[in-house]
Amino acid sequence: MDAIDREILAQVQRDGRQTLTELAERVQLSVSPCHRRLRALEQTGVITGYHARLDPASLGLGFAALVFVTMREATGGSIGAFESAVADLPNVLQAQRLFGEPDLLRVVARDLADYQRLYDDQLAALPGVQRLTSTLVMRSIVEDRSLPL
Repeated sequence: MDAIDREILAQVQRDGRQTLTELAERVQLSVSPCHRRLRALEQTGVITGYHARLDPASLGLGFAALVFVTMREATGGSIGAFESAVADLPNVLQAQRLFGEPDLLRVVARDLADYQRLYDDQLAALPGVQRLTSTLVMRSIVEDRSLPL
């Protein structure tokens, strides 16, 4: 990966909707070589996809919580079942298994009552969970930051 590839990545992180012509202009390449490099970055998995950033509050999901999960045991079966169940919960935006304890989930809901239902009915029922601890998010300061290239 050279400086041009890094600039392509920086530009795509800033604006994934730009046309190939705009991208080529911004990285000072003609369209064909720019396209080849972009395709190579996609095919090698450096670029894993493109998406739109949505405002959760505008969609009625303005309540956010960080949920710390302590597992009862850390066997392969219990961890696999936990990870699979968490992956199926649409309100879980991020889930991180951490070295040590606890693991961390970032969860959104409509409001406190909706979060309580989600907590009681789905989060507390996750396989292998010993304890859940929630911290309510007051305000997000940094979200979806681009990678430093």
